Amino acid sequence: DVGLMESGGSSVQAGGSLRLSCAASVYPYSGAGTYSSGWFRQAPGKEREGVVVIDSGGTTTYARSVKDRFTISEDTAKSTLYLQMNNLKPEGTAMYYCAAGPGWWEVGDWVPDYWGQGTQVTVSS
Repeated sequence: DVGLMESGGSSVQAGGSLRLSCAASVYPYSGAGTYSSGWFRQAPGKEREGVVVIDSGGTTTYARSVKDRFTISEDTAKSTLYLQMNNLKPEGTAMYYCAAGPGWWEVGDWVPDYWGQGTQVTVSS
């Protein structure tokens, strides 16, 4: 199995920035000729939603609500996935989860095999 651990969540003012990190026990993911990794979030009382996905071919897909404000990146040497979040909005308050799994997927149509425990992001107005 792949172990994922997020960090970097915090409380910020609207308009601020945060960078989330996700350390993986195995990266690229063991046994996957192709793989995807990404970030999801779940706000209180709402369903979990995809934020951004990157596949092993380098293609990224972003949710419309975060496009042009969030950027995903990966450092395979450090086995770490990142999410740079700029111009944060109060509606971005949520638990953010790192996820991974085999295959090439896009945000919105992917149910990952592996999940982290989440890191809380709170954006105040």
